[in-house]
Amino acid sequence: MDSSLADPTLYSIKAILVMDNDGARLVSKYFDKSFPTIKEQKTFERNLFNKTHRANAEIVMFEGLTCVYRSSVDLFFYVVGSSNENELLLMSVLNCLFDSVSQMLRKNVEKKMLLDKLDSVFLAIDEICDGGILLESDPNTVVSRAAVKQDDIPLGEQTVSQVLSIAKEQIGWSILK
Repeated sequence: MDSSLADPTLYSIKAILVMDNDGARLVSKYFDKSFPTIKEQKTFERNLFNKTHRANAEIVMFEGLTCVYRSSVDLFFYVVGSSNENELLLMSVLNCLFDSVSQMLRKNVEKKMLLDKLDSVFLAIDEICDGGILLESDPNTVVSRAAVKQDDIPLGEQTVSQVLSIAKEQIGWSILK
């Protein structure tokens, strides 16, 4: 048996990152001890961004890790796995993250909107991955689990039934007071 092959494991994701177009960290979640300190994490992020921000590829081998990435307007999304990790698995995590964020931000995937909904983005990441183990790869399921409250949806984007149910609830609470 070849000793260079690692034993199979569920811990396939080492990190999920979102950076702006200057390489500054917006969201980062590390799932193992590869980069134990903030300084090491920031150095890794800076070097990764410098290698990928001008490239047109979707995947790169970097510092012994497999990194898949995607850019949109002024954001870069990264999913990092070990060097022997399946790129298709990492890409499915990346696509799920991007599609979930896109749905939550109403297709307006840019830095300002992401920062406005940062709590929902962290919830989505937690729904996708727990401790490096992939939990969900369907963006619709992720968005429904990390659902935004009805009150956060502008009135013009709510359906009539949503508006009526909110009105009933508010009337009910005002009668009980």
